[in-house]
Amino acid sequence: MKSKKGVLFTCDPAVKQILLAMDEKQKFIIEDLDDYHIVIKVDDEYRVRKELDIELEKNTYSQE
Repeated sequence: MKSKKGVLFTCDPAVKQILLAMDEKQKFIIEDLDDYHIVIKVDDEYRVRKELDIELEKNTYSQE
């Protein structure tokens, strides 16, 4: 058995679906625990958070 460093990521199910789609492009999820928790590689945490912010911003309504 090989151990890996990971970060517990807590999110709602909608955000988790975005993360799963992002993971298909570049693998960073170590373990999918339940509807609200996943473990991601510690080295990818910053990149994942940054990319997730960009994706969530695309889905945010802004009144202009």
